[in-house]
Amino acid sequence: MSLASATATPARPGGLPGYALFGGLLAMAGLPLYIHAPFFYVESFGVSLAALGIVLGGLRFLDFVQDPALGWLAEKTRAARGLAVAVAASIMALSMLGLFAVTPPVTPLLWFALTLIPLFSAFSFLSITFYSQGVAKAGALGDRGHVLLATWRETGALLGVCLAAVAPTVLVVTGAPYAWFAVGFTGLAVAAIWAMRAEWQAVPVAQETGFAEVLRDAIARRLLIIAFLNAAPVAVTSSLFLFFVEGRLEAPGWEGPFLLLFFLAAAGAAPLWGRAAQRHGPKRVLLVGMALAIVSFLFAALLGPGDLWAFALVCIASGAALGADLTLLAAIFARRMEKISPDASRAFGLWAFTTKATLAISAVIVLPLLGASGFEAGTDNPPEALAMLTFLYALLPCALKLAALGLLAATRLEET
Repeated sequence: MSLASATATPARPGGLPGYALFGGLLAMAGLPLYIHAPFFYVESFGVSLAALGIVLGGLRFLDFVQDPALGWLAEKTRAARGLAVAVAASIMALSMLGLFAVTPPVTPLLWFALTLIPLFSAFSFLSITFYSQGVAKAGALGDRGHVLLATWRETGALLGVCLAAVAPTVLVVTGAPYAWFAVGFTGLAVAAIWAMRAEWQAVPVAQETGFAEVLRDAIARRLLIIAFLNAAPVAVTSSLFLFFVEGRLEAPGWEGPFLLLFFLAAAGAAPLWGRAAQRHGPKRVLLVGMALAIVSFLFAALLGPGDLWAFALVCIASGAALGADLTLLAAIFARRMEKISPDASRAFGLWAFTTKATLAISAVIVLPLLGASGFEAGTDNPPEALAMLTFLYALLPCALKLAALGLLAATRLEET
């Protein structure tokens, strides 16, 4: 099919449940892998955590640097976007099966890397394509289309994270919980491809928009900086969450329930933020969500041993704030891309690059700082080490979020 014929049909105003389902699929292949895969390979094959950490670090670096290139690839394949998505989703599902359901035919550590490389690459390509297609889809939904689409998409994604977090525990009765998790993921991939089959129209573009055109736009540059500052607190707290619960709260074993509470709060709040944004505007509502995150970080800084109920409130408040971040900031960026980059594949390649950079910087800076303070997991730590943990987990994210809030407040989005 030619590009001209592919661009003749506009995005359908229906089909939003398909975006929620596909968002859930991608979410199940994202953060949960960093929770389940290392544990599975340590428990099943005796691979050392140090070796897994090195491999994951290298794969994260590859994943981090390839996003702009994958944005270029997504743009170049837009005339056959449905086929490209089906191929990439199949690669992701087969890689998941290989990771969890196949006995390694080579050294387990090597198999771990060989299955994660295509999985991460396909995941990144699909994420960029999915979000860039959302720009065209939202344009068919009216003035508040970007917020409406983001509400469906991010609610589905957050529910996918919750499902992936608890699935191995629920499936333990099967005797092979991770293998069945991979099988279920494959089934969900088939369902998501089918649900989105009519949504992958190419976008009519007079001329291709490169990275330079996106970066020349002052508002786009500002939004990318805001995205970096806004995602950094999540990266920092994610890196330190287990240490904070175990070391500061002295509550080992509560990490899982707190994480689930956090993501359920985010999933439950996302539709509410979306509804409020349609009434009051996404910028104003996002500022409220960011302020809620700052309050929750400040409250977390006051907690100590045994403050479990208080930390549960922190998880609920900060999770609800995350729902605003994921739903509204991406919608604001997509709205701008609709004006300057109709296809938006390269733009969302930059968006993914920016947000993933926070994870890399967090690993390089935050964890060494915590280690330099004398903190050691699973031991009684000196007061100065616990003070550093509290500063890094609560006060540093507060400062970063405050900077993002100030920059967003000063940005004239009414002009977009």
